[in-house]
Amino acid sequence: MTHPRTPFPHGTILGYPRIGGRRELKRAVEAHWAGELDEAALERIAADLRRRTRDRLAALGLGRGDSSIPETFSYYDQVLDAAVTVGALPQRFAALKDADGTVGLAAYFTAARGAGEDAPLEMTKWFDTNYHYLVPEIGPDTGFALSSDRFARQVAEAAADGFTVRPVIVGPVTLLALAKATPGAPEGFAPLDRLDDLLPVYAELLASLRAAGAEWVQLDEPALVSESLPATTQELADAAARAYERLGEAADRPAILVAAGYAQLSAEAWTALAAAPIEALAIDLVRGSVPAAAPGLEAKTVVGGVIDGRNIWRGDLEAAWERLESLGSLDAAHVSAGTSTSLQHVPHDVRDEPGLAPRLASWLAFADQKVEQVVTLATGLVAGREAIGDALAEASAALADRRSAPGVRDGAVRSRAARLAAADYSRGEYAARVEAQQAALDLPVLPTTTIGSFPQTGDIRRARARHAAGELTREEYERFLRDEIARVVALQEEVGLDVLVHGEAERNDMVQYFAEHLDGFAVTRNGWVQSYGSRATRPSILWGDVSRPAPITVAWSTYAQSLTDKPMKGMLTGPVTILAWSFVRDDQPLAETADQVALALRDEIADLEAAGIGIIQVDEPALRELLPLKTADQPAYLDWSVASFRLATAGAAAATQVHTHLCYSEFDVVIDAIAALDADVTSIEAARSRGEVIGDIAHSGFAHGIGPGVYDIHSPRVPSVGEVAELLDRTVAELPLRQVWVNPDCGLKTRGYDETVASLRNIIEATRSARESVAAPV
Repeated sequence: MTHPRTPFPHGTILGYPRIGGRRELKRAVEAHWAGELDEAALERIAADLRRRTRDRLAALGLGRGDSSIPETFSYYDQVLDAAVTVGALPQRFAALKDADGTVGLAAYFTAARGAGEDAPLEMTKWFDTNYHYLVPEIGPDTGFALSSDRFARQVAEAAADGFTVRPVIVGPVTLLALAKATPGAPEGFAPLDRLDDLLPVYAELLASLRAAGAEWVQLDEPALVSESLPATTQELADAAARAYERLGEAADRPAILVAAGYAQLSAEAWTALAAAPIEALAIDLVRGSVPAAAPGLEAKTVVGGVIDGRNIWRGDLEAAWERLESLGSLDAAHVSAGTSTSLQHVPHDVRDEPGLAPRLASWLAFADQKVEQVVTLATGLVAGREAIGDALAEASAALADRRSAPGVRDGAVRSRAARLAAADYSRGEYAARVEAQQAALDLPVLPTTTIGSFPQTGDIRRARARHAAGELTREEYERFLRDEIARVVALQEEVGLDVLVHGEAERNDMVQYFAEHLDGFAVTRNGWVQSYGSRATRPSILWGDVSRPAPITVAWSTYAQSLTDKPMKGMLTGPVTILAWSFVRDDQPLAETADQVALALRDEIADLEAAGIGIIQVDEPALRELLPLKTADQPAYLDWSVASFRLATAGAAAATQVHTHLCYSEFDVVIDAIAALDADVTSIEAARSRGEVIGDIAHSGFAHGIGPGVYDIHSPRVPSVGEVAELLDRTVAELPLRQVWVNPDCGLKTRGYDETVASLRNIIEATRSARESVAAPV
């Protein structure tokens, strides 16, 4: 075993935002995809971003030479990075490898985005976050081999600049536990069965990192906290024991830190890792507690994740210090302060938000402020509590100020919520609604629609920016938006869709738009957080009690409906998704906050109905995302999340058709909850997984309208008529025809018009053929 030249630092973070404070990486990568930037230029921009990140972290107090700075750069996704590094790409990408078998950037991006007939890897949510990872495909014959030296090159790059960085890589157990079996794999095969074949490649990777100058390596194993994976916690713990016995005994490697964030590490995995021949363990003490002492810790560093890596509140630093002190009960060789997870889930710097009210800003900590908090706690570990007493007191004062500030508690909002009764959560019998809606809407068999948004063009973004800068008057901007809506409506009619949308040109983001119109929210200017690949969002800040001062969407929906005789959907974002994709107050249960948002949406639905909108979609793409990783916590979550949706929609009349939408998650765990939402129609992601969810829906007895997506909008590929027809054939073969809708996987905001129109035309052609091949029910 190779021991580190330096001990583990007293404070560290488990990762840092990697897209750049101004989304520099996004712009460079998308320019490369567009052919405007060659690979060498892209690599230079990425290297400059990495250098600036290291310099920034050093300036914030992390050491240049003590391995406290993690190297977490990725061009697209950390799971894809690990899969590419060990050669675990599906056979359809084999021809894209370089002559020596290595995987270059072109193959990497093709696996992420697809090209031609090569479909990309499936995408789904990273545990209970809004980050999307690419799902590896691993089978009995997948050949593992060290296929990329990118991790080692980045370590050497840092060393040349005087930095000893700690490379961060998805660990072998998590890589396999999150993978799916390749098509045609034998029944009962699980990718985790290939662990013993994968470990020699990880050992070779570790040796290459040591040779490049790494003294520590961080292997992320969040699968070991989850109880929602196919493998049991005992199976995962056994795999971890085997993996880290093998890797720990390797002769030539850096010291190993195994990090397991996002929830409490399972007791079995904790025991296994404590006994393994590794040097350090990082655990989540924000969503977990201090575990019991275990044999083996006396020779290890324990990194206490006491600074929340997933939210933006300054928090209780005094309580964080107390949790760190409580780690003394473990009798570990060394205790270090850290973040609970990577900071990739939060924006860069609250000081870069001049538009936020100073009082609100004083309650916040973005990534840079969290680094400073870790450095403060590390100072306390070295010099004692007295050395950081002022910092602890300042954080406590900010917390007290937040609790007492105007708007945090609104008596009228709380009084309304307190008066809710069981009847406020029910719309009555579904069968009666179906009859009323068919009479009102007269839709054909296999009705076609889209999810809501149409492409946000450069013209739209420029007009929005000019309006914000005062260069367009409100009247000029609204005239522009009406013209855009009219164009989108005319396009849908020409293509032949049955239920139309207005395209959401007025919306910058499906959550931020509502946050800007609801009391209790604030929005950021530069608070970008990566969602997937080159895509980022700016989560809003839900800091106080929520209410709706005025209608939000009614004018745009009614204008769009005035342009067509076809049904026009009113488009809202649901309460669970507004919470999931915002940074939410942590001073009360999420269920209470969800009900406040639901009541605001209930008022909006009532106003849409009164204005003549007969179909209203309340999107909940994040329903599965927030499902707790621990099974004991899941029933309570499903109860309040379903209840909040029903509270928002239950006031709608029987003849009003309520839709919802869910995307990029594994639905089998929550299929009963989806039915309990009692939406008349639910659209779901299905195209990238080639309709895998359809069988789950059929077996569950789901009886409401359902639209499994037939167009993967997260890829630039245009699905052929044949691809769409194949998915439709599978759907109508397994589900009653009366239930089935035809739609894309998700909104079209991120796509271009050429590919969008071509895809929609193919969808309509495939649908017409499907209608001809089935007998429409009476």
